[in-house]
Amino acid sequence: MYAGSVPKLWNETIDAHRREVRGAILDSAATLVAEHGPRAVTMSAIAEKAGIGRATLYKYFPDVAAILFAWHERQIAGHLAQLAEIADRAGTAAERLEGVLEAYALLSRKSHGHDIAVVAGLHQGRQVTQAEQHVHDMIRDLLAEGAQAGSIRDDVTADELATYSLHALTASAALTSKAAVTRLITVIMTGLRTTKAISESVGSLSP
Repeated sequence: MYAGSVPKLWNETIDAHRREVRGAILDSAATLVAEHGPRAVTMSAIAEKAGIGRATLYKYFPDVAAILFAWHERQIAGHLAQLAEIADRAGTAAERLEGVLEAYALLSRKSHGHDIAVVAGLHQGRQVTQAEQHVHDMIRDLLAEGAQAGSIRDDVTADELATYSLHALTASAALTSKAAVTRLITVIMTGLRTTKAISESVGSLSP
């Protein structure tokens, strides 16, 4: 009489346990990377940090590189979800665009401290290319919406403006403070807004 129900519950329990273990492995790797850098991370250190045996760890990942790739993929997914949440908030297109640009800049600045060679290797994957295109399209759509509303310039296509914006945001990786990032976003947004929108913005700040 248990046919069908018990196996399903058992499988769900096993799957949930595997997700938890995998998550603990990735969390442990992330902590070790933050503390010691990617090149100093070992399988033994990850297993110890995650509270599992090395044999168990090898059932999930063959080596440190595979763990770092999986961790990086999870980071990408999380960042995209964060940017999408900001893009979908209430507010004008210009306000949401500014929020997305600032969040993207802060994320870029946060990841700048990682070992250059390792990060360069991680960024070769197809998923990274797809994620970058997704961010480009997100910014492009907000620019197009803003142009239609009259707050974003329309003398340059939204697609080109998105490309310009993303290139400008690369400067955030070398900035030393959040205040500097905010100033960079102000400069970028000034270049994207219409003259009328800039005047209205300045006017609203006047006493």
